[in-house]
Amino acid sequence: QVQLIESGGGLLQAGDSLRLSCTASGDTFSLYAMGWFRQVPGKERDNVAAINRNGDITRYADSVKGRTTISRDNAKNTVYLQMNFLKPEDTAIYYCAAKRSDSNTYYFTELAYDYWGQGTQVTVSS
Repeated sequence: QVQLIESGGGLLQAGDSLRLSCTASGDTFSLYAMGWFRQVPGKERDNVAAINRNGDITRYADSVKGRTTISRDNAKNTVYLQMNFLKPEDTAIYYCAAKRSDSNTYYFTELAYDYWGQGTQVTVSS
């Protein structure tokens, strides 16, 4: 199993940037495809970004595309989510997720993921 801990959330204003981090421990990080999701209370958890094991394939939700970058540093067991030009609608709890994979693919549905972090709150005020 792998443990995931997100960090980097906080209170921001529209137009700000932030970088979320998710550090994994307990297993070989390079065996896991990673994803970022977010959830607003009362709504479904939405995919934000995904990255494959090698970090050479990424995918983004339309709502964040162009201002968001997912990346990973396998040497540091960490996946990042860089978001720029934050909007109030970005307010959510952000979760990282890990999927132990037998192949170098990515996953863009929460049902595919094996492990989840505890989440980090991102609040963007106007």
